[in-house]
Formats: sequence, structure tokens, C-alpha cells
Amino acid sequence: MTDTSKPLLDTRVLVGRARHQASALAAALRGFGAEVIEIPFIEIRPPRSYRPLDSALKRIGEYEWIILTSVNGVDAVASRLRHLRIKPEGLGSMNVAAIGPSTRDAAEKLGLKVTIVPERYVAESVVESLHDQVEGRRVLVARAKVARDVIPRELRNIGATVDVVEAYETVVPTSSQRKLRAVMSDPKRRPNIITFTSSSTVRNFVRLLGVRGRPFPVELKGIRFASIGPVTSATLRELGLPVDIEAREFTIAGLLQAILGN
Repeated sequence: MTDTSKPLLDTRVLVGRARHQASALAAALRGFGAEVIEIPFIEIRPPRSYRPLDSALKRIGEYEWIILTSVNGVDAVASRLRHLRIKPEGLGSMNVAAIGPSTRDAAEKLGLKVTIVPERYVAESVVESLHDQVEGRRVLVARAKVARDVIPRELRNIGATVDVVEAYETVVPTSSQRKLRAVMSDPKRRPNIITFTSSSTVRNFVRLLGVRGRPFPVELKGIRFASIGPVTSATLRELGLPVDIEAREFTIAGLLQAILGN
């Protein structure tokens, strides 16, 4: 008899989020009966220099908007505000745009009042939401070292003055390579589903596994690839990997629901 409260029994799910971010998804999957394998495909590190971010925060009154694209960006801003002894209340008059509810929640915990959360949690939707509000305005974008240029490019086209500062960087966690290859090569441990929460996790997975060319190696056959949203899905397809599951809401909760629905 099937336990309907545990729809993921006998399902192994590989979670590739950064180590400090994996627990919520892993715990939820385990709650539905999954066997969870945690091997980070991505590692969050401080930027080589905080000077550009610090400089912008010291001149924060010059900006009318700040755009936060991830919880990691919020955490970095919070850390540097503390370091510079700038109280978050000093940002109270600033308009804040946050991609997604998790980023919004982190920003609000910092004491920021979030003005805009786009309907879709992707860069293009941020631009759409700000289209009529930033012409002639100064905008600060705090983001990862390597990120898509959609937001700054399109906002500049609208007529905004945009400063982009590096708040953190993402790197490949080389310590994960041996673990990943061992799991993928063992039929008794291979996952049934692999989750991807950003384009960086996809690219790093490919680098860690050493996948080259198409079609993908035999050891990936039969594994379902679960994507948090269309940008991540596009990267999977670009690298010759399938998109078997895609979240309708581009959040961890949305990804979980998509996995449960398949």
C-alpha cells in the first residue's frame, strides 16, 4: 500500500545548492519520503574586494533605487552595512526592488522596505516592473560577480544611471568533484532526480562531472533534471541536458511542488 503522505519514497534526489542554503529544500524533500543526497555545485565567496560595494553604500543617499537579485546579495549588503556602521534605517527612503519572495523577506529583515517584487522572479520581469519608474534616476544593483547583464543594460536603455557592484562571487566547489563522480557512477547511489536552482549550478555541475559534447554520457540516462525556472532551463538545454521538471513559481517552494507533481 502506497503512503500518500510520502510520495517520494524510494526516490533519490540530488540537491546541488550551496551548502549553507541546501537545508530547507533537503528537509522538505525528506519530509515527503525522499532520500536526499547533498553535494553542492556552487560555493558562495566574498568578492576579491569590497571597495566598490563599500563606496556605493557610503554614497547610498545618491541612489533612488537599489536592486537586490538574491538572498546572497542581501546578506552581503547587510554585512557591509554593519562593517561600515551604517544603520539600515538610513536606507529607509530608498526604493527597493527584490527578485522573489526569499530576497524580499531577507531585505525586510534587514529593515528595508521593498517597493517591488516582480510577478516573475527573473531579470526581465524586474525590468518590466521598473520600466516607468527609473528614467533619469540613479540605480544601484548589488549582485554576483558573474551574472546576466539584462537588468543594467535594459535600465540604461530606458534612461537610468546604473551602477553595478559586486557583492559576492560564486565558484565551483572542487571538493564536490570526487563525491559527485562517485555517486553518479554507482547504480545503487545514483539519483533519480537532480535539482538545479540557477544557471551557475548547471554550469558547475557540468564542470564537476566533466561532461563534454552531446549526447550526454550513459551515467546520466534515466535521471530527471529539475529546474527552478526558465533561465535555468535554458542553460540546461544549452549544455545538452534535458529539462524534465520545471517550477511554475520560480522559488524553492515552487521547485518542490513541481517535483511532487511529476
